[in-house]
Amino acid sequence: MFLSFLKREKGNSLYTIAFYNLENLFDTKDDPDTLDDDFTPKGFKKWSMKRYKRKLYKLAKTISEIGKNSSVNPPILVGIAEVENAEVITDLIGAEPLRDIDYGFVHYDSPDERGIDTALIYHKPSFKVLHSEPITLLIYQEHGGRDTTRDILYVKGQLNGEEIHVFVNHWPSRRDGDQETGYKRVKAAETLREFMRRIEKDTEAPNYIIMGDFNDGPFTDSIKALMHSTTLYNPMEKLLTQERGSANYKRSWMLFDQIMFSHNFFNFEKGTHSFAHANIFDEKFLTEFKGKYSGSPYRTYAGRKYIGGYSDHFPVYIQLKYNA
Repeated sequence: MFLSFLKREKGNSLYTIAFYNLENLFDTKDDPDTLDDDFTPKGFKKWSMKRYKRKLYKLAKTISEIGKNSSVNPPILVGIAEVENAEVITDLIGAEPLRDIDYGFVHYDSPDERGIDTALIYHKPSFKVLHSEPITLLIYQEHGGRDTTRDILYVKGQLNGEEIHVFVNHWPSRRDGDQETGYKRVKAAETLREFMRRIEKDTEAPNYIIMGDFNDGPFTDSIKALMHSTTLYNPMEKLLTQERGSANYKRSWMLFDQIMFSHNFFNFEKGTHSFAHANIFDEKFLTEFKGKYSGSPYRTYAGRKYIGGYSDHFPVYIQLKYNA
């Protein structure tokens, strides 16, 4: 009984911060200003209200489970990517597994041609939003035209009273080749770093939490560009192996989904938060159960074929201990 009590007390002071690429969380309506036709009832994926609601439930269930093994608290911050608009986020936090948790969210429409955005879901009793804004990525193609990609979401807030600066990212994709598009992600890193310098002019040793789908792993040029010019720590460097990652492509694991933070989270002063651990949330129920893709993320679609899974990415998370 005494050990059980100690475990419960420890869980009370642990707070989970997660990031999850939701893999095309679209509603069923056609937006004439974006390329969302595939995710409509008449589109080639035959996206229906039934499929939409099923995906909402599965994603909400996943979010509710992250960090549950070691903390009694629901995730307090969840960065999300590939959401179409504010309405789908409202539906997500209103789905049964999350509806009884007091969640709010921050979201801005981005210029992405497909209409997919980033957002931050936050636990209202634990986190107070002080300021938020989208950070525009001005990236140009070699021929001079602008690449309209996702903004970086910036949210300044108080986590259990401690001021933190949160950035939610979804950097440009590798669709045209990793080397051919690498400069775009380096530009994203530089844009983020420039914004951080602005914060540092007015704030001494700010507390940063930088999360997202960076479309690059921990040891690539873009992440190195961010890490080498900052005082950040990336716990995800130790999580990527040949047998484990957050996404799988051609049977190779990748860890594009990452959460980094400033070294301030290694202190133990009263009223602050300290880093406890990081992990990939790759529970069995989120994986393909059989076949050649066994163990990979259980997706919603395999090409055009609807298979009814969760996402083609696993969530990643860190846990912070509050120093009372």
